[in-house]
Amino acid sequence: MKGLKSDAARAGLLTLADYAGKAREGMDPHVWDFIEGGAGQERTLAANSEAFDRVRLSPRVLAGVGRPDTRTEIFGQAWSAPVAIAPMAYHTLAHSVGEVATARAAGSAGVPFVVSTFAGRTFEDIAAHASAPLWLQVYCFRDRATTRQLIERAEGAGFEALVLTADAPYLGRRLRDLRNDFRLPNGIAPANLAGTGFASPGDHALAEFDAGLDWSVMEWLRSVSSLPIVVKGILSASDARAACMAGAQAIVVSNHGGRQLDGAPATLEVLPEVVAAVPGTCPVFLDGGIRRGGDVLAAIALGADAVFLGRPVLHGLAVSQEEGVESVLGIIVDELTEAMALTGTRSIEDIGPGLVRSEAGTSSVVEAIKQPSPDESELRKEELHGSLRDPVLDTMNFLNEITHRYPDAVSFAPGRPYDGFFETEQIFTYLRRYLAHLEAGGASPDRVRSALFQYGPTSGQIREVIADWLRKDEYIDVAPEAVVVTVGCQEAMFLAVRALISEPEDVLLVSSPCYVGITGAARLVDAELTAVAESREGFRCADLERAIHAERARGRRPRAFYVIPDHANPSGTSIPLGVRKELLELASREGILLLEDSPYRLVSPGQQLPTLKSLDHDRRVIHLGSFSKTLFPGARVGFVVADQKVVDDKGGTGLLADELTKIKSMVTVNTSPVAQAVVAGMLLAADGRASELNSKTAAYYGEAMRVTLEQLEKVFPPDEREALGIYWNAPSGGFFLALTVPFRADNIALGRSAEEFGVIWTPMSYFYPQGGGEFGIRLSVSYLTHAEIADGIERLAQFVRAEAHTSAPQPAP
Repeated sequence: MKGLKSDAARAGLLTLADYAGKAREGMDPHVWDFIEGGAGQERTLAANSEAFDRVRLSPRVLAGVGRPDTRTEIFGQAWSAPVAIAPMAYHTLAHSVGEVATARAAGSAGVPFVVSTFAGRTFEDIAAHASAPLWLQVYCFRDRATTRQLIERAEGAGFEALVLTADAPYLGRRLRDLRNDFRLPNGIAPANLAGTGFASPGDHALAEFDAGLDWSVMEWLRSVSSLPIVVKGILSASDARAACMAGAQAIVVSNHGGRQLDGAPATLEVLPEVVAAVPGTCPVFLDGGIRRGGDVLAAIALGADAVFLGRPVLHGLAVSQEEGVESVLGIIVDELTEAMALTGTRSIEDIGPGLVRSEAGTSSVVEAIKQPSPDESELRKEELHGSLRDPVLDTMNFLNEITHRYPDAVSFAPGRPYDGFFETEQIFTYLRRYLAHLEAGGASPDRVRSALFQYGPTSGQIREVIADWLRKDEYIDVAPEAVVVTVGCQEAMFLAVRALISEPEDVLLVSSPCYVGITGAARLVDAELTAVAESREGFRCADLERAIHAERARGRRPRAFYVIPDHANPSGTSIPLGVRKELLELASREGILLLEDSPYRLVSPGQQLPTLKSLDHDRRVIHLGSFSKTLFPGARVGFVVADQKVVDDKGGTGLLADELTKIKSMVTVNTSPVAQAVVAGMLLAADGRASELNSKTAAYYGEAMRVTLEQLEKVFPPDEREALGIYWNAPSGGFFLALTVPFRADNIALGRSAEEFGVIWTPMSYFYPQGGGEFGIRLSVSYLTHAEIADGIERLAQFVRAEAHTSAPQPAP
């Protein structure tokens, strides 16, 4: 590659424009016009490049980025740069080696190649020379058998995705070709359509392409292939949403796959609105106008995950075959690397809209890229904390949007208590009970009034009541001073992580899958997080021990391990007693702390296993708790038990709870005294035993879980389960269970499930902080009646069967 670049440089081929000029010199003028003419209106295509010309990049100096990393990952595969070769017909027009040379060059560059249906070489020939991913551009013919045959051949040759050109039925008038009366030269023909009667695009397009296509074609494509489907030709937010809802696993913003309105918007102008329409749902690519590495950077900054590079590839092929294509790709990546360095950008993930400015006076571009002018007061998102761009936030927002969009659907998504247990008058009854408790303890009227109306102590004013409950119900014997009352368990997590993670090398380990709240808390304080994957049977200490040693080998310091031992969210699994004891021994031996979060114990039927904290004799466990699932969700009262001793540099000692209180004083100041009073009144009314208050609720949730499991057994008989590869666990309590399915249970599948079958669930992938869970569904049983559960499981079964029949088999776990 170095020698090639030197040769190209000596020949004066330093930019893509140089290659275009050189290719034009050596090419038949009519062939050049065919390659450059495009399929749609020439004015629209020119607008793509002009839009990039109006964009300016914001330089940064002394950023210390070193050599930027251009690598990215799409569909689980590593790309050397966010660039793919766009689908173009008849590479053999540029040179007789055609797509074979292009495939070899793509492999050398480490980028995918989208092969046109009208390729001049066969799929099998191209694949034999490819070492990078090949995707097939799909045109849908009226004769679906022809389309199916092409897809099957490509899939058999090892192609990895389908790119449906959505605007193909209207190829448009190729004005240059009409003026030139151009016909394909002898020997140039669509190699993969031999025997079908198709000769050239102009001869067959309007007659043979299916002009009546609608979004149902996506379902047909899924029925004939298991490959991911990319929809090309998207130019509006509404079409982007429709594509994703129809099952597209990526979309391409493109305006030259077919006939476009004269003066249609440039791809760069519509990119931001398309990205905003499908946040975090699927990758978005841009095709059109890329001629410099800075164009790639601009497209990524405005939301594209990658770009397609088209005509310059044919220019390189025409100039010097495979070497020319390699050089063209090398130029674009080198220019991208340089642009990243000059804008202070270390990696593709660091690229954001703050790098892009528009040329003064070009209002259309200003509107398109949604960039504020200096005198506006709007904030730039990329200048806010990075956690606000975390995909988890977008996915949870998507789940909420789906829930609101389909209010009549049966929803197994919310993990909240059943409404039927609460009565408004209870609030006043329990509030009076706590006030009576204060009076009985000798509190004056002023003290009682202050307990409700004033801030109260930061550490909480009901710590004694909580400590008494912990001793009676959970056999956790700690002094009230070791308890901090928090705003729900979420604040307890935040306080613990903020206190423990103090250095860049500190690491928080989490059992994976895990509750999203802990990953969010870690992200807010920029804490490094390492997932410890559970096996299908649940948590294993050996996996944690390996993770601890691996982190230390990397020069990092594992500080704590977060785990939900009882009926975990999201999986529903529980840790056996023997493993709990083993875990405590491991924590002591390795010198780490355990963050035990256990909100589902008291809402589960039967005798519960001891908490880690009740078994803890070495003060290795920080116990996190909440009354939201058990007593009063709206009160948002949680707590943390932190009885670990803290020694200062002068030899003084205190409790970790004291340090957490200091942090809380700067975050929420205190937990609502009224909310604390009601929760305390509930505990006091039951003589400090929340288990008494939850006996009926635990029985209800136990029945809900039993009904759910029975319905699953009913709708999926053993033979069908085995045939489809469906299985689920059977938790003994809690709110959740996990269902494994033979297809990707992502946001796209969730959208189809809600719209077409009226049932909502949560993708398990939300709960894997470092990837995983793509074939899993979380079902929450807590919020539904038995009748709703039966109805919902029946709908779910219909969806799973329909999806399974159009998807690839799920890999063995």
